[in-house]
Amino acid sequence: MKKYLIPVVFLLLVSGCGRGESDADAWGTFEADEVIISSETSGTIVLMPVTEGMVVAGGAVIAVTDTTMAVLQRAELDAVTAQAQARLAGIAAQDAVISQQMDNLNVNIDRTRRMLADGAATQKQLDDLTGQMEVLRRQSEANNTQHRAVAAEMLGVEARRALLNEQITRSTISAPFEATVIEKYASAHEMTAAGKPLVKIADMKSMELKVWVSGARLAEVKLGEECTVRIDDGEKGFKDFTGTVKHVSEKAEFTPKIIQTKEERVTLVYAVAIEVPNDGSIKSGMPGEAIFN
Repeated sequence: MKKYLIPVVFLLLVSGCGRGESDADAWGTFEADEVIISSETSGTIVLMPVTEGMVVAGGAVIAVTDTTMAVLQRAELDAVTAQAQARLAGIAAQDAVISQQMDNLNVNIDRTRRMLADGAATQKQLDDLTGQMEVLRRQSEANNTQHRAVAAEMLGVEARRALLNEQITRSTISAPFEATVIEKYASAHEMTAAGKPLVKIADMKSMELKVWVSGARLAEVKLGEECTVRIDDGEKGFKDFTGTVKHVSEKAEFTPKIIQTKEERVTLVYAVAIEVPNDGSIKSGMPGEAIFN
């Protein structure tokens, strides 16, 4: 989450060999790639082990919200699943009985047809047997319908279980990458809600120096090229870093209004972002200087 603002004080480049008190080409401030981590579920925060200034590894736990209700609901679904499985087992047993009855009845129907052909049985006897077979077929169809209904119910239960499992998983909020905790907005035992910020983290291993360069000096700035970046080190000393030009604005801006002369007020400047590896010395908001090749 980056906010680029034109600095209140802007260093105008000095032409020629002399650069006044400083030999820097541009001044600016350092910024970090900041990310706000928010809660994905509502509930009481039961664990929040991070503190401001703490370096957390990627995947490290930032906070855990209460999952008691979700776990209880999942246990309830387990009971519903067990009941449904018992019903399916009963339906399967009924199907087995009906199938056996139909097999036995088919034998009797075949025997009765032969006896009817020999005159040893009546048509009514055959009709009674075929009627019984039709009843068994209807019972089998009813069982199949009941089986499909229970199976559909179990699909709904599984979908609810998957939702609860995802909710339980999201109750643990982890760091997306190795970063430093910049700000902490909540603590353990507090209530939180989905979308509520918990912490602000920033990747401090690589900082970005945002400077402004005049159009006259823009030709010296090459995208992807290295430049010298330095910060104050003591009262008169500097600490140097090697930075890489990451971005050069394609749109010009006017210099800040604090510059009063008409000539300087209309001077156009371009935003330049310089990526700088950080050894821990650079802090967010710290001023820095850039010297281009």
